[in-house]
Amino acid sequence: MSARALSFGATAEAYERFRPGYPKELFDLVMTYAGRPVRTALEIGAGTGKATRLFADHGVAVTATEPDSAMLAELSKSVPANVTTVRAAFEDLRPGETYELVYAAAALHWTRPEGRWSRAAALLEPEGVFASFGGQVQLADPAVAESVRAARAPFLENDEVPSPDGTDPDEEMQWPGTELHRSPLFLDVQQSVVGRRLTASASDYVGYLSTVSAYLQLPQSRRQQAYDAITRVLPETVEIAADIIVHLARRRSE
Repeated sequence: MSARALSFGATAEAYERFRPGYPKELFDLVMTYAGRPVRTALEIGAGTGKATRLFADHGVAVTATEPDSAMLAELSKSVPANVTTVRAAFEDLRPGETYELVYAAAALHWTRPEGRWSRAAALLEPEGVFASFGGQVQLADPAVAESVRAARAPFLENDEVPSPDGTDPDEEMQWPGTELHRSPLFLDVQQSVVGRRLTASASDYVGYLSTVSAYLQLPQSRRQQAYDAITRVLPETVEIAADIIVHLARRRSE
């Protein structure tokens, strides 16, 4: 995995505090697609357990894999007994046990493209479900967003992670749905959006930025300068658009 992918451990507590969790609507969407009860799941890149708790709290036995020990330590503070943690990158997982669901929450883009889909298929039962979900957290007010962009510009051109396969943001089908469509190992690819609007204080929004990989790549002094510049142009509270883009697919029967 890249250094950028492994940069989050240094801010594990902030990640847990400032990153938004996932709503029950997301769980219901995945279960409706599955069309049957899901008892076992493997999570790719579990982080501090934002999505882990969503599925485990609804009775799914989750094997949560995560390569960063600091993130796993934060996850372990608040997950139920039906969660098993494994310190491993997706690429280090070996075929063996299979699951009814394999999913990644804002983590799949950090995995290596080589062998991504054969590895995912090998971890799934026949007709098992693959799910990937995440999305940009953006300021809803265009004027505020422009002020933040201008304040950030001396430090970062942008703070987003580009599409791994170069899909234009205006295309109807987004990554990883694009790759899933091309894979002979999966079928019934679907893309859905779970709308989400949040309100945060200025300090909490900057706290969120402190968990974004683009900022974590800056030297510490420059990073703090960027946070200070952004803080100066923010109103006391901000409205955030944080829609969750969900991709679902089913492993082909052998």
